[in-house]
Amino acid sequence: MIGKELAEGSSRSPSDQPTPSRYESQKRRDWNTFGQYLKNQRPPISLSQCNSSHVLDFLRYMDQFGKTKVHLQGCIFYGQPEPPAPCTCPLRQAWGSLDALIGRLRAAYEENGGSPETNPFASGVIRVFLREVKDCQAKARGIPYKKKKKKQTDQSKEDDESNSTMNY
Repeated sequence: MIGKELAEGSSRSPSDQPTPSRYESQKRRDWNTFGQYLKNQRPPISLSQCNSSHVLDFLRYMDQFGKTKVHLQGCIFYGQPEPPAPCTCPLRQAWGSLDALIGRLRAAYEENGGSPETNPFASGVIRVFLREVKDCQAKARGIPYKKKKKKQTDQSKEDDESNSTMNY
């Protein structure tokens, strides 16, 4: 019975398949865009040759399609969250958009046969780049991003309490 269902399931037309979620559609679109970007390089870059430098170049390339105003340091509106007038500062990809893009590409890389150990989207260099973009955009827009403190485990809380009540 299971074999029959599998055989029948594989002969279904594409219109019978459920529509992919928004996330899955974005992930496929992003993966295809990245693949096209690699093909358009001179010389073309194969996925097996791809490294974090290529990912950084791709992120910089994607920046030109951004919709977020990021004030330059010399701009009179630098550091103002709600500037009173327009300026000539460039539009950039917002940090959150880049972060989401990297997350989708990281997942797509592994779904398409890449190993987690060689995933260029999971590189520390990429995390540092994203942190720098976040900090730079926060300063330019006057929005402080506060680092969240890690929650202590119950054991470390107990240790802290016992240390604070000890008489030295």
